Amino acid sequence: MNIAELTRKMHAFVQAKGWYAPQSPRQQTPRNIAISLTIEAAEVLEHFQWGEKIADREALAAELADVALYLLQLASVAEIDLEQAILDKLAVNYKRQWDLPPSDADGSSLVE
Repeated sequence: MNIAELTRKMHAFVQAKGWYAPQSPRQQTPRNIAISLTIEAAEVLEHFQWGEKIADREALAAELADVALYLLQLASVAEIDLEQAILDKLAVNYKRQWDLPPSDADGSSLVE
């Protein structure tokens, strides 16, 4: 399944729930979707709050799916071709140089 197919399935779900209706208490505006995306991303972070180990892979997978669904929806509602945006960003990033971690005067890293 590709991004376009996933986006169609996401829209079908949102439509079935009535969330695209003008009177919906869960208005699907770009702003509201962006807020929801951020909240779901924070829920992903909760899985790593107290350590590196993934304690519950199924729960993490569910949170990642929530993030992906909101991302697909936001891109679609904002009329952004997410596949092309990703390809464009990768092309830009290939040309970028990231700085090494800062170091103190003796050359040892300040980041541990």
